[in-house]
Order: sequence, then C-alpha cells, then structure tokens
Amino acid sequence: MKLDRRDLFAKLGGVAAVAAMTHEARADALEHYMMLAAAGPTGSVGSSPASMPASMAADKKPFPTVAEIEAQIETSPKRKGVGNLFTARQGNVKRLPPLPAKPTLIDYFKLRFTNTANHCLQSANRAMKTGMSEEVVLACLLHDTVQELIKVDHGYWGAQMYEPYVSPQVSFAIRYHQALRFYEDKEHGYEYPDLYRRMFGIDYKPEPYIEQAYKDALNHKWYMTSRLICVNDLYSFDPNVQVTLEEFEDVLGRNFRQPAEGLGFDNSPVAHMWRTLMWPTRFL
Repeated sequence: MKLDRRDLFAKLGGVAAVAAMTHEARADALEHYMMLAAAGPTGSVGSSPASMPASMAADKKPFPTVAEIEAQIETSPKRKGVGNLFTARQGNVKRLPPLPAKPTLIDYFKLRFTNTANHCLQSANRAMKTGMSEEVVLACLLHDTVQELIKVDHGYWGAQMYEPYVSPQVSFAIRYHQALRFYEDKEHGYEYPDLYRRMFGIDYKPEPYIEQAYKDALNHKWYMTSRLICVNDLYSFDPNVQVTLEEFEDVLGRNFRQPAEGLGFDNSPVAHMWRTLMWPTRFL
C-alpha cells in the first residue's frame, strides 16, 4: 500500500504535532492510518502522542466487541502486555545507552522511559498548572513509566516498583488508577473514554478483581489522589506544550527517596525491577 505522507501528517495535526510524538505513538498512529486506509474512507486519524492515538476515540467506525478484539490476538507476533523496552514497533530493537553507576530516577527518565516520559510529563504538568497537590503531581509523573517494563496490571507493578521511594499515598494512587479508569466520575471530570471502547471492546466488563479494587478505592481517604491521575491521564495532551523533567526537580527532591547506591543497587525488594530496566537484554 502506498503511503501518502502529506495526508498522514495533515491528519496527525501537522509536522509539529508529529515531531512532539514519541516513537511509540508515531508507530501506533501509522498503524491506525494504514488500517483505515485499507478499510476505505470511513474513519480519520487525529493527533495524540499518548500511548494510543486519541483519534481512535474519534473514529467513525463501529466499536469492536470483546470477541472481535480477542480474534486479533493471533494476528500479531507479540502480546500487547509486553513492556516497551523488549520489543520494537518497527524493525529491530535499538542498542540502549548505558546508565550511570549509581542511576537516579532522572537517569531512568532520560535513558529508559523514552516511550512513556512525554505522556507522564504532560500529565504531571497539567496537575501542577491546575494547582493540585504534590502527591497528585508526583503520582501523575510516575503512573505509566512501568509500562517500559510491563503493561499487564501496570498499576500494581508501578505501585510496587515505587513503593520504597514514595509515600503510601502516592503508591496507592498509582495502584488504583488502573481500576478507576474503567469507571466514570463525572462529578470530578472523568468520563469513560471512547478510546477504551475501541481498545477493549464495546461490551467489555472489567474482571471481578478490578471491580473490587474500584470499590475499595472509592471508600478510601486517598480516592481523589488516584482519581486525579485518571483526569490528568487522558485530557492532558497539547502538541504545543513542551515539558521538561527539570520542572519537577523540586517535587522529586521533596517526595522521592533516591537511594545513595542508585536505583537497582540498594538491596530493596524491588531492586531487580530497576536492574531489569537497566539491562533488559540479560535473558538469564
């Protein structure tokens, strides 16, 4: 199929919008564009550098069912739950730059969180600009970074990975945002997104453990900290906003316990997770 680059860039919002996207988002947008082109002029591609193109929510095609989503499993050489560091959306994986001997969280952001950093920075930026607490800002900054390691149950994995270094409130928020995103809270500005109807199926019903987690979080004193991750998660992208990690150095300094030995070498219960991010090619 011949690719009309001018049409693709126009539908993604122009050259500037494409330049602001992560490589992961560009690959998703390209895949979606090609899929729509093959199906005929029935949909459109929008602009978003989040983990999935926002255009999928605006697509005019009918939402798929859970069964139709399941039928797609054997059409891919990889499972969707694999972490970003372990696969390439196009071509082969690239050699990763080495981390310092005593890596900090900032080092991981710059050298390992390359597919999730932009999305998380924009989420945290929105939380900060709207005057939310530092706990919310930090939770937004960290909430999806574990997807470089694994995407399945990423709320639980992320909370575990950060638990030794952040407050219980922040780890709680990261853990439960995974469940809360499937349940509306219009009072606080969160509606169930069409994106999820397209990703999971229009008739998708969360598993019982997710529903129970939602109920548990709903009655918890830190419910709003977790809910505000969801609010900032989906509604934060602006291709004209450029956010740097340096803007959050004070928040990290006050709220993140950086081990002197470096993340991965502090003998914590989760040090192996950081070492896996450091050396994802060490297969034994």
